[in-house]
Amino acid sequence: MFMPVGTQGTVKGISPEELLEIKSQMILGNTYHLMLRPGEKLVEAHGGLPGFTAYPGPFLTDSGGFQVMSLGHMRKITEQSVTFKSHLDGSLVELSPERSIEVQEALGADVIMAFDECPPFPAEVPYIRASLERTVRWLERCVSVKKKPEQALFAIVQGGIHEELRQLSLDLTLPFNTPGFAIGGLAVGESKEEMFPAVEFTSRRLPENKPRYLMGVGHPEDLVAGIALGVDMFDCVYPTRTGRFGYALTDDGRLNLNSSAPRQQLEPVDAECDCYACRHYTRAYLAHLLRAGEMLAPRMLSLHNLRYLHRLVERARQAIEQGRYSAWADKWAQRYFKGKVPEWFVHAIHRQ
Repeated sequence: MFMPVGTQGTVKGISPEELLEIKSQMILGNTYHLMLRPGEKLVEAHGGLPGFTAYPGPFLTDSGGFQVMSLGHMRKITEQSVTFKSHLDGSLVELSPERSIEVQEALGADVIMAFDECPPFPAEVPYIRASLERTVRWLERCVSVKKKPEQALFAIVQGGIHEELRQLSLDLTLPFNTPGFAIGGLAVGESKEEMFPAVEFTSRRLPENKPRYLMGVGHPEDLVAGIALGVDMFDCVYPTRTGRFGYALTDDGRLNLNSSAPRQQLEPVDAECDCYACRHYTRAYLAHLLRAGEMLAPRMLSLHNLRYLHRLVERARQAIEQGRYSAWADKWAQRYFKGKVPEWFVHAIHRQ
């Protein structure tokens, strides 16, 4: 499944009713951002994220660990915790494994993530090794303080693009036997040629009977390749962010509605899509709205892009059930890449 990202307690521009209509299965919330604003206690007073957001489906919250990397110039890491400068007002904020779990329990997500450090790319091997070993010690602390049995805590495997470090992280993390496992530390600047061997190496060694979650990855080709390698769950801001810039995801690649051609095209963005935008609007109309600076255009393109990724994983599930995933993925890729399918993708689909 693909999870839309609701960083601030909302998927940008999309209502809960629309999320249900496009068949979203789980929404991702951001522990760091919600902890700072409005504060987890206010969310808890609403009965957790479902009551706060009016989205009645499942939620997953990240741990705040990604911000350890993305706010690198504003933080200090120690064995005990990470101290941030708030991006809102510059005040000092401390986030530890215990505090991360406390916040996530108050947010009331169905799946919560262990507090980890996501090293930047590139990083030196000794740094990545020390970081992943600390992440395992933090995992132990997360497990020890978690109180709510109804919340599933996922551990995160780190190690960058280095197989020996991935194996070390697996050796240290798998004994915790958490309900699911995430593949972390990727999609942070490395190429796809570097990323997907690390995905393959890690996914192959994770339990087959538990969800495998590739964090922060969400381009269409990444989903099709990742599923071939055994990944179950994906999330990314890409579909809504690219929609806000005027781009639509299709099986023929990314359609730029800022360009001149769509301004005269009377067909929908994607004739094969069943989203509201594709059922009601033409490319010409949405291109007009973009040029006019009307907010409906980025909203409808975001809605379409999310539905496109949901439809993509629906088709992937059907192909798996029918025992023809590789053939389906090959056919999809020929069209998507216009016959120029990259080697990394071919290897992912036809790995032995």
